[in-house]
Amino acid sequence: MSQDLQLTRRLIFDELTKIVDPEIGVSIMELELIDKVDIDKGKVDVDLHLTSPFCPAVFGFKIAQDVRDNIFKVEGINDVKVNVSNHFMAEAINKQVNESKKPSEQQDEKKNEK
Repeated sequence: MSQDLQLTRRLIFDELTKIVDPEIGVSIMELELIDKVDIDKGKVDVDLHLTSPFCPAVFGFKIAQDVRDNIFKVEGINDVKVNVSNHFMAEAINKQVNESKKPSEQQDEKKNEK
């Protein structure tokens, strides 16, 4: 693994560590909710599961969106795909989160509204 890739991976995991499960107040990394992180030329695919198949959907959406938004904070990342599995709302969570605008696009929209 190249040093650049190792650094990017470390920065991604640093961002993931900052995300806290809103229901129990513990980092998703400490809870071991991240199943896989693949990085390829600025594109990141993340597989994760939630604390239970019936975790409140609002928390599932929040965690998945935070994963996507936080990874976009890492320099050089231009695409993030989140895949939530083993949850009753997984399909809806994945669709909404992956079709949402990048944080930078959201900021641009807010600037244009002013």
